[in-house]
Order: sequence, then structure tokens, then C-alpha cells
Amino acid sequence: MRRSAAFLTVLFVALAALYYTQRHQRPIAVSANAVIDMVADAQRDLTRAPMRFTRLSDDEEIAIGNELAQRYAVTVQLTPEERAYELYIRRVGFALGQRAHRRLPYSFHLLPDRNLMNAFSLPGGHVYVGEGLLNLMTSEDQLAFILGHEVEHIDHYHCAERVQVQAHLKNLQLEVVGALVQIPLQIWEAGYSKDEELEADREGLRLAVLTGYSPYGAVTLLEKCARLHEEYVIHAYSPEQELSELAMQSLEGYFRSHPMPSERLAQAHQLIAQNGWQDRTAQKPFRVEYEVHNGEYVK
Repeated sequence: MRRSAAFLTVLFVALAALYYTQRHQRPIAVSANAVIDMVADAQRDLTRAPMRFTRLSDDEEIAIGNELAQRYAVTVQLTPEERAYELYIRRVGFALGQRAHRRLPYSFHLLPDRNLMNAFSLPGGHVYVGEGLLNLMTSEDQLAFILGHEVEHIDHYHCAERVQVQAHLKNLQLEVVGALVQIPLQIWEAGYSKDEELEADREGLRLAVLTGYSPYGAVTLLEKCARLHEEYVIHAYSPEQELSELAMQSLEGYFRSHPMPSERLAQAHQLIAQNGWQDRTAQKPFRVEYEVHNGEYVK
């Protein structure tokens, strides 16, 4: 008797759900992109699953990151303004790194390219910011959000797992650090899965607020990204109208490697409301300070 009652209850719930979905249909655009994304995410998750059980030690991750960082070392001499930018990034980044969950030797670097509107991180603690992205910023809180986002890619093992996945796919020995230079540098610039990018946004925003920055730094920067995304979509085939071709290519890479700006913005507003951060609106001006001594800029 009990089994019959349970069966009837389940049947009733199923029929009710079917009725509701039929009566509350929403128009959905037909596209193969959703299927492609779903398959790609499933394949990535299946590949990553074993990595969580054979995770690199911190020392191994740091050694691998340092080896990869040698390939990103800036060989040209930075201008005085660029040196001031890098010092600024390091100061803000150091404060964030002190509050990260993992105690790693975080280090922060400028990539002196005004057309590079992106940031990325390497395993073990190296974070890079393109000069073009800095030029979009108007507050230190925006910089803190971007650096926090990249720190959290490291803090949540996104970078370390990518090393393991790439080593597995290319049959590379993780124990032989020098062999890992075969991993293309573009892998780190390409971004992560949608879930990982949104996680880095959430935790990076929390980290920035914990360090004393306004959560609205994220909001104002993501609003600017949304406007740029709109401009990019409109002028993608005629970049000379609004942006240089190189900057357009950089934006293309950024938008491909991150969720839609509108989705990231909605998540930021949700976090602000959930945590009661609405009154933390004051942002610090984006201010790079340097003085001139004997014709040289110094901090």
C-alpha cells in the first residue's frame, strides 16, 4: 500500500511539472553553440576530475610557474611611466596576496603593450596585466578586482589543473619541469571555463572587499566592458571606425575567454546585495605616483 502511495505521489509531481513547463514556455533561440559548449565543458570536467586527486604540491606548482614565467620575462627596458605602473600593480597585488587562502609567493607584472586589454595568471603565483587594460581603469578598486580575479585563478587551482591537463594531453612528465615549456603560452591567455571565470569573479570580488576596496570597482569596470563588448560587436568588421585593429584583436580574445559582461555584472550586483555591501561606494582614484630626479622618474 505504501509503495502504491509513493508511486502515485511521484507520478502526480511529474505530471504537474510537465503541465507547468508546457504552460510556461519561453522562446529560446535555436543555436548549436549551447550544444558545443556543453560537450566542451563535459569533456573538460572529465579530464580535470582525476587531477583533483593527484594535485601538484605547492612547491611543484611554484617551480613550474617560475619556469613558465621565464618565457614571459620582459626583455625591453621599461619606460619610467611603465615602471611606475608596475610598482603600482605590485603594491595593490601584494595587499591582495596577503589575504589569499594559499600562502604562495604571488608576484605581479606589467606587460608593456597598450593594445593588450587582458590579464592572466600562471601556476604558483605569477600575475600579468596588459597596459591596455590598465588604460581602461579609472579607480584603484577596478585594478584590485582584476588582480583579485587572477589571484583566485591560482588560489582555486585553476592554473595548476590546467598544467596537469596539458601535460596529460601532450604526454609530458610533470616531474621534468623543463619539459613543460612545450605548453603554449597562449594557453594561459585563453581564459578558463565559464564556471571557473565566474568563480574567479566571485572570489576575486570578495578578496578585494576584504582588502578594503569597494565592490563597485568591479561594477564600474564590468559596465565599461559591457559597453566595449557592444562596440566590438558593432564594429568588429570595421575596427578603424572606433578602435585600432590590434586593440580589436585583443578585445576579441578577452571576450572569448570570459563570460558575457552582462552575466558577470549581474553576479557582482547579486554579491553586493547578498553581503550588504551597498554602502561601500567610495572608490580610490587610479593614481600612479612618481617624481622626476635628474631626468628620471622614481616612485
